[in-house]
Amino acid sequence: MAQGTKEIHLEEHIESYLINQGGYSAIDANTYDKDLCLVPHAVIAFIKDTQPKKYEALALQYGASVNEKIVQNVAKQIKLNKTLDVLRHGFKDRGQKIDLAYFQPSNNKTPEHEKWYKANRLGIVRQLQYSNRNRNEIDLVFFVNGIPVVSMELKNALTGQNHHNAIKQYMQNRDPKGEPFLEFGRCLVHFAVGTEKVFMTTELKGKSTYFLPFNQGLENVNPNGFSVAYLWEDVLSKDSLMDLIQNFISFQEDSKQVYDSKTKGLKEVKSTKLLFPRFHQRRAINRVLEQLKIDGTGKNYLIQHSAGSGKSNTITWLAYRLASFYKSYTDERAMYDSIIIVTDRRVLNKQIQDNIRQLDNTPGVVAYIDERSTSQDLKKAIEAKKRIIVTTLQKFPVISKTITTYPDRTFALLIDEAHSSQSGDAAGHMRKALSLEEDAKIEQNERDTDDIVAEEISRKGQQPNISQFAFTATPKPKTLELFGTKKDDQILPFDDYTMEEAIKEGFILNVMKNYMSFKRYYKLVKRTEIEDKEYDKKKTVRVLSNYVDLLDHAIDTKARIVIEHFVSQTQNEIQGQARGMLVTKSRLHAVRFKLKFDEIMKNMKLPYEALVAFSGTVIDPDTEEEYTEKNLNKLDGKYSIPEALKLPKYRILIAANKFQTGFDEPLLHTMFVDKKLGGTSTVQTLSRLNRTRRGKDSTMVLDFVNDPEDVREDFQHFYGKNFMEESNQTDPNSLYDVLNKIETYKVYFPNEVDAFANIFFKQGDDFEQLQPILNEVSNRFETSLTDEDQADFKAAAKSFTKLYRFLSQILTFTDVDLEKNYVFLTALLKKLPYVSSNLPLDVVNDIELDSFKIQHKYTTDLDLESGDGEDEGMTPGGSGLVDVEDYDLLTKIIKTLNDTFGLDLTEEDKVEFDKMKKNIQSNNELISYFNESNSKSNIKDKFNDVIDDELLTFINTKLDFYNKMTDQDANSMLKTLWFNELYNQHVRGLRR
Repeated sequence: MAQGTKEIHLEEHIESYLINQGGYSAIDANTYDKDLCLVPHAVIAFIKDTQPKKYEALALQYGASVNEKIVQNVAKQIKLNKTLDVLRHGFKDRGQKIDLAYFQPSNNKTPEHEKWYKANRLGIVRQLQYSNRNRNEIDLVFFVNGIPVVSMELKNALTGQNHHNAIKQYMQNRDPKGEPFLEFGRCLVHFAVGTEKVFMTTELKGKSTYFLPFNQGLENVNPNGFSVAYLWEDVLSKDSLMDLIQNFISFQEDSKQVYDSKTKGLKEVKSTKLLFPRFHQRRAINRVLEQLKIDGTGKNYLIQHSAGSGKSNTITWLAYRLASFYKSYTDERAMYDSIIIVTDRRVLNKQIQDNIRQLDNTPGVVAYIDERSTSQDLKKAIEAKKRIIVTTLQKFPVISKTITTYPDRTFALLIDEAHSSQSGDAAGHMRKALSLEEDAKIEQNERDTDDIVAEEISRKGQQPNISQFAFTATPKPKTLELFGTKKDDQILPFDDYTMEEAIKEGFILNVMKNYMSFKRYYKLVKRTEIEDKEYDKKKTVRVLSNYVDLLDHAIDTKARIVIEHFVSQTQNEIQGQARGMLVTKSRLHAVRFKLKFDEIMKNMKLPYEALVAFSGTVIDPDTEEEYTEKNLNKLDGKYSIPEALKLPKYRILIAANKFQTGFDEPLLHTMFVDKKLGGTSTVQTLSRLNRTRRGKDSTMVLDFVNDPEDVREDFQHFYGKNFMEESNQTDPNSLYDVLNKIETYKVYFPNEVDAFANIFFKQGDDFEQLQPILNEVSNRFETSLTDEDQADFKAAAKSFTKLYRFLSQILTFTDVDLEKNYVFLTALLKKLPYVSSNLPLDVVNDIELDSFKIQHKYTTDLDLESGDGEDEGMTPGGSGLVDVEDYDLLTKIIKTLNDTFGLDLTEEDKVEFDKMKKNIQSNNELISYFNESNSKSNIKDKFNDVIDDELLTFINTKLDFYNKMTDQDANSMLKTLWFNELYNQHVRGLRR
């Protein structure tokens, strides 16, 4: 066979590269001790070379057996504390602290550390026979100072095998039971390597072993050799491997609540796993560190990593590295004084703190400012120069005026899920607080206002002492502009791990599979006794549409579809543990759905219930009843809603504007959508389903509202990385366009803006003097503008403040007039009178629902294609909120609605038909006749009498309906269909 086509040739190639260029030496496989799982001579040589005095001290203790005693103790310590701990912290032997590895120092302040680091002995063994029980061989094993840290099984595609065969070999022929070398925590990672793909695991568990992909992307491309050469040329080179051991690889303790069938409650289950960074995690961190050596402080970086990317761990590793990062090897001082991790989540992810403790157990390294902490706690942590501070965005505005005494400090902000809040006032306060500018010791009222304003502008923008690292899976255009990197006339994420990669690598599920689309049809009629009146068409359509969706008939119809789908399909998924979630359009909808679910599920005698989630108190206008999560769920404070959903008693969650982001429940399988979605909200909401777990191989979306093609487009936009052409950035000059429009209304004048600024920016004790200025302008607004102009002015003012709030963070010029107008308009908008919507709510008293149905359109897979999403900058708005009123008769408005939503409706869709059917099915006297002791003819006679009685109730109120239903042919068909259904159900024991 030709050279290079066999597995051994790949093995030889890797060994040759690492010995010649990677800092390794070859180790004779025969020198490996199978009992100790070490190469004894390498261990001793390292200790003698780097710690000769300690070795001599031990030699005095042990005499001729010193080498044997040392390696036995090393093996014992690895057995007890695992390889990672021994390499990082060494061990004690007869009073001597012995180190077994030295790591690269951050700077040159300790030259001896550099010398010791160079003394590390990295070795490679081919065809290692590791077992005393068999002659199994592992293709390549990598050692650090005689201690095994990496194993590798190789397959050459030219022999007809690939990484799958290597994975199979590990799972079937590398049983860790009774094999010390394969025990968890001995080798730090096991690689299954083909010539095209690489997979890895940190724990061998036989057939239960889980291998993760470790590839550069969806494809590994190398024009100069093996596609996977990055593994040995980069990842496993000496410097990289030692860096991984020092700064990345760590044990992580996971804790989760699971249902305990014995106690009928939840119990905490803990597990430990060994973390080895995935390729994109290591890549992102190393890229950042290399770029910081060029940029220094004061730049922004956007990390667009999808759900399923291990974002919490990436943030942890980056924070830890930045906490002791030196721009150059000769620097005396670390680049950052404090690393601050900012999250929007009120309950902070304690995992970040625990993970950092694994890497550095020095007390006080991490200050954990959670929801119970005060702003003073955060202030003290910054003042004390805590190396890593974990906090919430909400804490920053409170302290922005208190920290003014540390102008020479530097900060790195790691922002978890950079949402639009990062482009608002809170983020501005944050940067202002952390700029920590020293007070100029000059009385503010002695300074020129324009100078003060210019200084304020400079504090709003990017600060030279602050670096920001934003992490998000779905960056909005504003986020891209604020944090993106300019390259080749585009603005791009600094690093990306896309949704496509996460799906195709199996870390999240594709929620676009099994998309079930429904459409709502309805028909309204005007009450005959009501006079036909004119209403504003657009507002009336909005009111009537919402009215239909809140009607009991609509809620009941949708609730039955949801519950029937859940019972017939969802409840059987994930080994019968699947959960569902109904997303509603309002809190009132959520309340009514919860009440309806309770009623239906009780009648169906289902062994589980639904939970509801919404904020505050909801008053149902029809009943004046007050509802809260607490009085509807009746959890009595024992469980939170996410915890309760893990119990078998609760299987469906009804949510209104809660749990649509950040909710991580792998048992969630089906989402029922009764709310209009769009853009990032589509992706964030439906992505609640994408978490993986054993036994979960599918998801389903059942959507009552959204166009599936719109949903597909929203996901497609975030399927790859996002980018923006520089030419499509937000134009700062658009601020002047909006301001010019505002000024045309003559609501306020330049001298009033200046007077406001003189008081506002000098921050004296006369803030009450702002009120007369605002009152004068507000009065002018009310008396001189029409309703339409008032709406247009407010819309333009809101557009300006929103635009300036964003642009002020990236402007490269200073214009004090823009800043003055911004603070003035921000205050004025709060002062101007509220303009009510004047919705014609009374119209619902003039109409009633005639027919309604929900019809399944289709179920399909919404296909996503490889590609990136292009964004555009902000464009100023300013159009009025009040539309030109267009009135028409109610009958004509209803006709327009019915022509749009009343297609394909039949008599069976009439509300009266449905009510009548329900009445019959709930008639206990009639149902009692349906038994085997009664003849079928007797049952049918009773049934016909009940039907006729029901129809008589419609003579006075619904004569048209009565006439249609008493037509001989229709009546006969109706009775036959309903009778057969009830007879089969109650007598034959059949269900339709």
